[in-house]
Amino acid sequence: MGRHSGPTDSAVRLSARVYGVVQGVGFRFRTMGKAEELGLTGVVENLADGSVAVVAEGPEEQVSSLLDWLRSSHAPGRVERVDPSFTAAEGTFGEFSAR
Repeated sequence: MGRHSGPTDSAVRLSARVYGVVQGVGFRFRTMGKAEELGLTGVVENLADGSVAVVAEGPEEQVSSLLDWLRSSHAPGRVERVDPSFTAAEGTFGEFSAR
C-alpha cells in the first residue's frame, strides 16, 4: 500500500505547535530547510491563532534534532514555547513542504 523505504522500527512522527513570534519571519521556510537537511518528511504551516504547526517524520534521532532546533536560538523569530508529541510514523508524506 504505502512506500517502504527501509526499516521503520525507529521512525517516529513529531507533531508540534510552536508559539511566539513565528509568523512573518521566515519560520516555515527555515524549518522546511532544516527538516530537509535532516532527511525528514512532513509539513509546516501557519495557524490562525499565530502559532505554527510542524509535523515531521523520520528516524528518531533526526526528528529529535529538529525538535532541538525548534527550541534553539537558531530558529527564526522568537519561539516562546514548543508543545511536542511523538507517535509512530505513518509514512504519509513524500517530502517536507510548507503550506
